Amino acid sequence: MPQHTPAPRLCRDCDGHASAMVTTGTRTANGTRTLIRVDCPTCRGTGHRTPAARLVHAGK
Repeated sequence: MPQHTPAPRLCRDCDGHASAMVTTGTRTANGTRTLIRVDCPTCRGTGHRTPAARLVHAGK
C-alpha cells in the first residue's frame, strides 16, 4: 500500500518563495548591480507558515 507524505505547510502569501533579490538600479565601483534581499513579511523569509499559537485561558 502506498504511503502518503504530508503536504508541506507553505506560506500562503509567498507560496514558499520567501526571498527575492531586487536591483536598486545603481552599480557598484566594479560595475556589478546593487541588489537588496526582500523577505516575505508574513513568514519572515522562511517560506513555511508557523502553526497558530494556542489560546490559553488564564484566570478563574
